[in-house]
Amino acid sequence: MKSLFEDVSNNAYPGRGIVIGTTPDGTKAVTAYFIMGRSENSRNRVFVTEGEGIRTEAFDPAKLEDPSLIIYAPVRVRGNDTIVTNGDQTDTIYDLMAEGKTFEESLRTREFEPDGPNYTPRISGVMHIADGKYCFEMSILKSNNGNPDCCDRYTYSYDNPVAGEGRFIHTYMHDGNPLPSFQGEPKVVEMMDDMDDFTAKLWDSLNADNKVSLFVRYIDIATGKYETKIINKNK
Repeated sequence: MKSLFEDVSNNAYPGRGIVIGTTPDGTKAVTAYFIMGRSENSRNRVFVTEGEGIRTEAFDPAKLEDPSLIIYAPVRVRGNDTIVTNGDQTDTIYDLMAEGKTFEESLRTREFEPDGPNYTPRISGVMHIADGKYCFEMSILKSNNGNPDCCDRYTYSYDNPVAGEGRFIHTYMHDGNPLPSFQGEPKVVEMMDDMDDFTAKLWDSLNADNKVSLFVRYIDIATGKYETKIINKNK
C-alpha cells in the first residue's frame, strides 16, 4: 500500500487523477478527482457545482481556446451511482447505464482522447451505494503504447472494498513529450477518516505549478448522504 500523498508529490505531472476507496473506519465511501495543466488553456479552469455533480468551467472566458477536451462534467450522480471521469465519457456512462448497459459496456463506445501524440487515456470510475452496501469499478482506455490504431481497454471491479484502502489511477506516468500513458493496475493507496485533512494533504501534494482543481466527496455508506469539497487554484 502506497502513501497517496507521497506518490503524487513525487510526480510533477500525473495529469488527471481519480481516487476511489473507503475510510479506515469503514463508514464512508471516498472519491477524489484532480486536474492539472501545462498550457494556459488547460490551466484556465475551475470546478463548479452542477446538480449533485460538478463541471469544469473557464476561469477567464476571454482566454478559452479549444473547449473540446477541457470543458466537461467530471462528476454526475444517477440514482445510487456516482460517476467520476476525466472527460465527456461521464455523459456516455450516465446515458447508457440509464438504458441498461453496464459501466464496461458503456465505455466500449469510447476510446482515448484524440490529442496526438499524447493520446491521453480516458480514466473513469463508478461508485454504487445502496442498502448499506458499496462497490466500485474503474476503467482506463488508452492507446497501445502510443499507437492510436489500437485502443487498450481495462476495467477493474472492487465488490467488497477494504476499509482504509483506496485505488488511484491517473492519466500519465510522469511529465514528458509525448506524455507517457499510465501503466499497470490502479495503485493501492491509504485513505483517511478526516475529510478536511485528506483534501488538504492531497492538494498540497500536487505540483504547485501544474495543479488546477481538486474535488473530494465522502459518502456515508449507511445513508447515502455526502459531503463535498472543491479547491480551485484560480480564484
